[in-house]
Amino acid sequence: MDLFERLSPPPRILMGPGPITVYPRVLQAMGNQLIGQYDPVMTGYMNQTMALYREIFKTNNDATVLVDGTARAGIEAVLVSLIEPGDKVLVPVFGRFGHLLAEISERAGADVVTFEVEWGTVVTDAMLEKQIIRHKPKLLALVQGDTSTTMLQPLEGAGELCKKHGVLFYSDATASIVGNSFETDKWQLDAVSVGLQKCLGGPSGSAPVTLSEQAVERIRQRKHVEAGIRTDSHQAGQRSRIRSNYFDLGMILDYWGEERLNHHTEATSMLFAARECAQLNLQEGLDNVIDRHKRAGDALAAGLRALGLSLFGDLSHKMNNVVGVVIPSYVDGEAVRQAMLTQFNIEIGTSFGPLHGKIWRIGTMGYNARLDTVLLTLVALEALLVQSGGSIKQGAAYQAAVERYDVGE
Repeated sequence: MDLFERLSPPPRILMGPGPITVYPRVLQAMGNQLIGQYDPVMTGYMNQTMALYREIFKTNNDATVLVDGTARAGIEAVLVSLIEPGDKVLVPVFGRFGHLLAEISERAGADVVTFEVEWGTVVTDAMLEKQIIRHKPKLLALVQGDTSTTMLQPLEGAGELCKKHGVLFYSDATASIVGNSFETDKWQLDAVSVGLQKCLGGPSGSAPVTLSEQAVERIRQRKHVEAGIRTDSHQAGQRSRIRSNYFDLGMILDYWGEERLNHHTEATSMLFAARECAQLNLQEGLDNVIDRHKRAGDALAAGLRALGLSLFGDLSHKMNNVVGVVIPSYVDGEAVRQAMLTQFNIEIGTSFGPLHGKIWRIGTMGYNARLDTVLLTLVALEALLVQSGGSIKQGAAYQAAVERYDVGE
């Protein structure tokens, strides 16, 4: 057979909605040699990772673990473990990823109720309470940051509403965690899942998850231990068995817990990455990390406006770390995006559904939440817009971004 060339990816600067350029320290951590999954050093690393992510999530939840897989693996693990067939699940939709939560819930057998607001807006507490009272769901599944629209959904009041009406509250915060405020316990969340590949600054492939005591109790009612490792001391749950083996959070909790009951072989290199992502962000300080994302995002937005471009959506609810830009009528949006990649090695994103071909999405996340990457992106985009015939005051974007960034100091 023919062999391929040795891996040598181009030196891209990932300024899209994710994945992002990985922190060098995270890449170094992934290069460490593997050790056995029950080696006391390895189980020590697992315990350290749980402790670190309690700080990232701002929670006291004991049940804070990694699901081996991309961010979607974390979403599916939470939903398939909490939802029994026939359970009513409420999913507000304000972008593509609300539709994803709805589909995964449907595949888990839920009776899913959705309601959708215009893309570029968010859901209000009044809307939520009206739907909760009307449908009486067992679970509310709500995205915090949806990169398809760049909107940040407020969660502060949703937890209070869920507690008031006896509803479990789950949020996917993959796109928003550490780039924007997130308070698991304060906002009364029962389950949260994220991925590494956005503001946390790591590669896709590990999904940190945290679960409240109430969520764990619901999962324990569906407890199952595989034949071959089950002993007389293991008692099966009284409710229906979770329909996925790999994403059975009850078995994953037993694997991460004191019993270390075998479930799968831990993705060691990804655990190293997840551990280092958390270490980096906590060493910098979460408030400082969030502020850095806001300053970079605000500088980018100021520069884009100076180019004469319009920003998409309700900007009072925009994520710090991604901005939507209305593609001007005088350019071919996809051609510009490809030229950014091939001429400048800078990746920016398009969008989905009703926004496909209408907006670019530009991210300032993790390692790339810096002034220099913002300026490089603006200078490259300006050159291509001038080349396309845009009436642009050259140099204005650079100046506006620097001035806005300095305001945050």
